[in-house]
Amino acid sequence: MIEEKDIEYEKTILIGLITQKQDEAKSVEYLDELEFLAYTAGGEVLKRFVQKMEKPNPKTFIGTGKLEEVLTYVQQHGVGTVIFDDELSAAQQKNIEKILECKIIDRTNLILDIFAQRAQTSYARTQVELAQYEYLLPRLAGMWTHLERQRGGIGMRGPGETEIETDRRIVRDRISLLKKKLKKIDRQMEVQRGNRGKLVRVALVGYTNVGKSTLMNAISKSDVFAENKLFATLDTTVRKVVIGNLPFLLTDTVGFIRKLPTQLVESFKSTLR
Repeated sequence: MIEEKDIEYEKTILIGLITQKQDEAKSVEYLDELEFLAYTAGGEVLKRFVQKMEKPNPKTFIGTGKLEEVLTYVQQHGVGTVIFDDELSAAQQKNIEKILECKIIDRTNLILDIFAQRAQTSYARTQVELAQYEYLLPRLAGMWTHLERQRGGIGMRGPGETEIETDRRIVRDRISLLKKKLKKIDRQMEVQRGNRGKLVRVALVGYTNVGKSTLMNAISKSDVFAENKLFATLDTTVRKVVIGNLPFLLTDTVGFIRKLPTQLVESFKSTLR
C-alpha cells in the first residue's frame, strides 16, 4: 500500500483576485477551497498570489506586473502548475502560458480533473467525459500545442491526453453521442427507482468533505468510501435502512462546491433525483 508520504505531489501555486464582487474575505475562502482541490488532485501548493482589481485583465487575467512576479517565483522554485481560481478564456490561457512557460489550469479544469479520477460507475464516467468535452470544445484551437508539451498530471486526465488530433466536428459528434448515452441510462435509472416502490427517501445533502459518507456509514452500517479529500464520493449511493419500524432509502449525494463548473450542474442535479 502506498503511504501518503510516498506520493510525489506537483509543485503548484494559486492565483486569485479581490474585486468589487469578491472581497478579501471571500477571496481567502475560495483560495482555501482551491488549495484543498489542488491537494485532492495531487498538488502541493507552495504559494498564493492575490491581486486587487476592478475586473480580470481580458488578456492575462492578472496585471502584467503581478504576472512578472509570478514568473520570477515559478522560475526560482521549479513550479510546474499554476492554478487560477476562476475560469480562464482560451485566449487568456494561451497568453499566460507563453509568459510563464508551465502548465496553466483554472478551477473548472481542476474540478473536472478530480471528477475524472473519482468517477467509478458508467453514469458518472459518462457525465464527466461529457463535461470535459464541453469545456474543451471552445479551447481546441490553442490547447493542442500545450497538451503535446505537457502530458500527464493535474488537469491532463480525460480526453485531452488521448485526443490530441481531435477537431471540432469529432468533439461535437462525441458530445452528441454522450448525451444520448446519458438519456438511455436515465431511462434505466427511472425504471430502477420505480421498482423500489413507495419507500420513504432520505438524501444527505451538503458541501463536499463535510462528512456525508461517514454519516451514511454510521446510519446504514455500510462501508461507503470516505476520505479527507474533496469529492471522495462521486457516485450516488443508496442503502435501505430501518430505524425502529420505519424502513427508508438513504442516499449519499455528490457534495456541493463553490463556483461549480456549469458543465457539471446536471451531474449534481441527477444525484438528487
